Amino acid sequence: MLVTARNSIGRSITQFGSLVSHPLAFLVVAAYGVCWFLLERETFNWHAVATIAIWFMTLFIQRLEHRDTQAIQAKLDELLHVQTAARNELTRIDKEEPEEIERHRAEATKND
Repeated sequence: MLVTARNSIGRSITQFGSLVSHPLAFLVVAAYGVCWFLLERETFNWHAVATIAIWFMTLFIQRLEHRDTQAIQAKLDELLHVQTAARNELTRIDKEEPEEIERHRAEATKND
């Protein structure tokens, strides 16, 4: 049961990471900032502007990292498809959780 809960939490965190790299995440932060400004104008000071700016920068970094990761995955998938000695299961390893990928890499280095 503990392993199932841990896997569920891990998958949720991974999905959340993908969600915050979506362009709609920027709209959510912008809408939050507008609502804050309209509803709590007396607390919307330079600290609030800094907080929202930090959220935007975090989303920008996450988005760029997600784009780079997807580009690398696409390139690796293409290389695996043209390499006849490559194993087909490696083309789907990016669907696994990070811990599973690390286990796979550790096993592969043991076999070399």
